[in-house]
Amino acid sequence: MAEHNIVSMSGGKDSTATLLFARELEVPNLSAVFADTGHEHPATYDYVHYLADATGIDIRWVKADFARQIAGKRKFIETKWREKGVPEAVVLAALGVLHPTGNPFLDMCLWKGRFPSTKARFCTDELKRNPIIEDVFLPLMTGENLVLSWQGVRADESLSRRYLPECDEVGGGLFNYRPILKWPVDAVFEAHRAAGIKPNPLYLQGCNRVGCMPCIMCAKDELRQIATRWPEEVSRVREWERLVSIASKRGAATFFATVTDPTVRSDDKVSAETHGIDRMVDWANTSRGGRQFDMINLIARTDSQNSCSSAYGLCE
Repeated sequence: MAEHNIVSMSGGKDSTATLLFARELEVPNLSAVFADTGHEHPATYDYVHYLADATGIDIRWVKADFARQIAGKRKFIETKWREKGVPEAVVLAALGVLHPTGNPFLDMCLWKGRFPSTKARFCTDELKRNPIIEDVFLPLMTGENLVLSWQGVRADESLSRRYLPECDEVGGGLFNYRPILKWPVDAVFEAHRAAGIKPNPLYLQGCNRVGCMPCIMCAKDELRQIATRWPEEVSRVREWERLVSIASKRGAATFFATVTDPTVRSDDKVSAETHGIDRMVDWANTSRGGRQFDMINLIARTDSQNSCSSAYGLCE
């Protein structure tokens, strides 16, 4: 029986430490896979290429494809929306934007007519888990292989991860393996230092986590850092809100669910223009309570744009 060791790579600190640990153990048939969501910071894409060169380990890239789902939604709109009396102008506008763009995150949201949320986190399954399983693991699950899916998961990151087992069987010869489950964060960055591997530079620039830019679970301080350092990322999300709103029967779709916006009133008429990413960025620049702009923070925003603000003490 052949053994295949495949590390799920995000470009973040934990998956990198997992990759380095597997390389140190010299496990057979070691490779990695990176799921391109279309919503990563350019620095993360560069970092994944850097890791492949620096470690000598092949990192395969996969992308979700929603062309079939978008085609199905087009047929639904052409028939069901019209049958339900949706105005023709709304129908035609939706059909005008419902075409695959090649960006997995945007295409997923166009198909669903909404963005993921903390209560509906379909993004992980649709953009990462499914394409990795379909493109990488399933072809190896022939009954003649032992396939270890190395996952950079640590127990102290969240309550849901605290009780995960270090290893569990999926079936068909596939096992999930979480070798750094009990590691503290200091050990993660020590693995980088010991291997001579630089951490993702985003950790030096105010990011607590590396992945979608921004993540739907982005913290207030992190959103402020993103808007200050990379306003182009905010502009991209703003345009996505406009497009997904057109593809939504409700006519409104915001990247951050309005239930997480402390300034939204129950009688507000929500739209991407009035309750979208810009509103949340404005709130991220307020002091505690979200009602007043903190002048000290506003000054710090300008001063910190090019400075190191690592939450992990990585600044030299």
